[in-house]
Amino acid sequence: MQRQLQLRLTPEEAYQRAVLRDRIAQELGCQPKDIDGFRVRRRSIDARQRRVMVNLSVDAYVGEPLPQADFEAIHYPDVSQRPQVIVVGAGPGGLFAALRLIELGLRPIVLERGKDVHERKRDLARISREHTIDPESNYAFGEGGAGAYSDGKLFTRSKKRGSVEKILRVFCQHGAPADILIDAHPHIGTDRLPGVIERMRGQIIRSGGEVHFQTKVTGIVREGGKIAGVETDGGAGHWEAEAVVLATGHSARDVYRYLYNNGVPLEAKGIAVGVRLEHPATLIDQIQYHSREGRGRFLPAAEYSFVQQVEGRGVYSFCMCPGGFIVPAASGPEQLVVNGMSPSHRNGAWSNSGMVVEVTPEDLTAQAYALGEADTPAPEGDGADGTLAMLRFQEGLERLTWQQGNRRQTAPAQRMADFVNNRLSYDLPKSSYAPGLLSSPLHFWLPKPITTRLQTAFRAFGRRSHGFLTNEATVIAVETRTSSPVRILRDNETLASPGVSGLFPCGEGAGYAGGIVSAAIDGERCAEAAARYLGAL
Repeated sequence: MQRQLQLRLTPEEAYQRAVLRDRIAQELGCQPKDIDGFRVRRRSIDARQRRVMVNLSVDAYVGEPLPQADFEAIHYPDVSQRPQVIVVGAGPGGLFAALRLIELGLRPIVLERGKDVHERKRDLARISREHTIDPESNYAFGEGGAGAYSDGKLFTRSKKRGSVEKILRVFCQHGAPADILIDAHPHIGTDRLPGVIERMRGQIIRSGGEVHFQTKVTGIVREGGKIAGVETDGGAGHWEAEAVVLATGHSARDVYRYLYNNGVPLEAKGIAVGVRLEHPATLIDQIQYHSREGRGRFLPAAEYSFVQQVEGRGVYSFCMCPGGFIVPAASGPEQLVVNGMSPSHRNGAWSNSGMVVEVTPEDLTAQAYALGEADTPAPEGDGADGTLAMLRFQEGLERLTWQQGNRRQTAPAQRMADFVNNRLSYDLPKSSYAPGLLSSPLHFWLPKPITTRLQTAFRAFGRRSHGFLTNEATVIAVETRTSSPVRILRDNETLASPGVSGLFPCGEGAGYAGGIVSAAIDGERCAEAAARYLGAL
């Protein structure tokens, strides 16, 4: 007999399997030995009260064996002789589009401008060691996309566009831990995710698809109003296909400029920019778990989520990394961008998050954020109508930060309380940011609307969580890559570009997703749209 139970337990009870079995038996009114097996289906931590509790949804089996599999595996057929679809980009949008195409009986040809997920590691290490950035192999470009080395957080609120559970099952089928199927905020970890991505690539190739690295798409080929293929650099030339899924990621600025200059409909899109905020992990654990002991023996590193409206714009925490570290995430020269990530165990000495402020295209036209190239005429052919204004604002802010960091990847930083009170920090706390920090008056040179809103929000967050606003924390500039600054327009029904039939803009880079899972869902949707377009669905 299978029984479904809803339990509210202490961490000691929830995270020790033998103790949990005893509690299940108590709930069922039987002996622990009578339980043939049990499986946790859902787990969430409730830290709203002084006593932290764990909510569990459990399937228990009495007189019936526990099913062996945590999930039903997906079958990927041989598509080596089937019609092909080009997938541009091997981030989550592109990889999940390719796997879904195989499910639907189509042959994906994946073209990735960067290197494979393991080769990328050397180039990433060089950023911290030598302060040099390979524009085609960095934290934004390469197999796995921006998500491969930025934590692997799988929480999303985008649940109406597709099946989150399906995406998680695909991850598990390719080696992700089964815990992601049950945790309220699932997470794979920077250390585990590359192996998962590599196994996805292996599945694509075994099924008859292709994956090509260091193959940069430089243009699309049209015949009439339809897609006919893509052009690539490096002598690879022309790739023919009647359908193309464009999943280039939110940092492919050259793609936006190419599309704009070739008449593909785009529009400016709001983004959020700000800083990375880093605290000692023990302090965040103490604050969030209401205990001097912090997380104790059983609880994971604590997370937080803050949001505050300030002067008509949202200020919020973004991509919170418990027990993680901060990395240099620029994708080209004369840029300084920071991002955060965590290993699977989240056992690092620091916890960090993006703290960002909403910026709209209207803000730029009002000159409220005049900065760098944002307040100068657009270069010829670079969106003089304002379409690429947000992109140029991003570039200007990243260039300004690079200049403040001594034209290296040394990040300008300030103690949190000093930032709030407009004081220069004469020294800085230790940090996880490997290229190093440089004390700088962020309150002075960041755009005033960003500075003042962050300062107001930090005071509010400090009132909400005593101890959060502290000079033990460090504000590190600059966080700009929260989402795409441009949306590539597409038809709501067909998901195709209204300017080019058969071109399917996809994921974060197209402006329709905001994280690994939502990009993966959009990748599957675009694959299905391409299949319908080709008459295969």
